[in-house]
Amino acid sequence: MIKILSYPLSVIFYILFLLLLVIFHPIQVISHKLFGYQAHKNSVDVLNFFLMRVVVFLGVRITSLPKCNLPTDRPLIIVSNHQGVYDIPPIVWLFRKHHAKFISKKELAKNIPSVSYNLRHSGAALIDRKNRAQAIPEISKLGDLIAKNNYAACIFPEGTRSKTGQMKKFKAGGIEALLKAAPNSLIVPFVIDGNYQIEKNGMFPLCLGAKVRYKVLDPIEPGNNSAIEITEKVESLIRKELNQ
Repeated sequence: MIKILSYPLSVIFYILFLLLLVIFHPIQVISHKLFGYQAHKNSVDVLNFFLMRVVVFLGVRITSLPKCNLPTDRPLIIVSNHQGVYDIPPIVWLFRKHHAKFISKKELAKNIPSVSYNLRHSGAALIDRKNRAQAIPEISKLGDLIAKNNYAACIFPEGTRSKTGQMKKFKAGGIEALLKAAPNSLIVPFVIDGNYQIEKNGMFPLCLGAKVRYKVLDPIEPGNNSAIEITEKVESLIRKELNQ
């Protein structure tokens, strides 16, 4: 019965998801061109609130959605495990006071309503994952942005999403580049648990009834620790939270 229901509910979900992207695309453009950065950011925050909630049509239960009580007078580096596209909306919404910016593959900056426009105009680092010579300077530029404005940068050090929920090894290169540009950043481990279940059998039909939780772990002062040491510590903390 659940398998049968997954087909029409997946269709409804995708229609609503796409409608949100299409509706908010002109809202973003108008907000950005007529009213500037803050209006554009506000429109993106609202979009991601709805994107975070529309998964209810798949029977997804968000069992834990933490409050984010972190300083706004210094930059943050949010370090998270990665389980799928549905990881992004809760991060945008939860860290909205911190103006979270993402490191994204450059292909996503084209031809996707709302998403591509935001990536191009929000200050995101758009990288070629096959070209380290291009990626590191782009990430460093994001580091300069968060250092100047006390914004937050979000990085997924696994490099790609986990289709099974089992974490991949964290890589330190991106965190190192961010810390070089913004050495006074506070490191914020962020746990995503359950999003992989939505697409565990592929993109259609989507799976119903996933239990998802998000958790902000205690922030870490970089101190004199190397990027490798920090990365290993964050990875260990997230693995422990996920019982891996």
